[in-house]
Amino acid sequence: MVPLLLVLLLALLLFGAGFAVKILWWVAIIVLVVWLVGFVARGTHSSGSRHRWYRW
Repeated sequence: MVPLLLVLLLALLLFGAGFAVKILWWVAIIVLVVWLVGFVARGTHSSGSRHRWYRW
């Protein structure tokens, strides 16, 4: 009985980790799209030069 419970627990952990990794991939893709949109749509200074849209 104990080995069966351990296998089920391992399967549950692996399923949870796989789900979390899939969610993190989607979050990374969304952040990349937002960064690219901000990079393309950044404004200009009064002197005409382009500036960074972030504060890094």
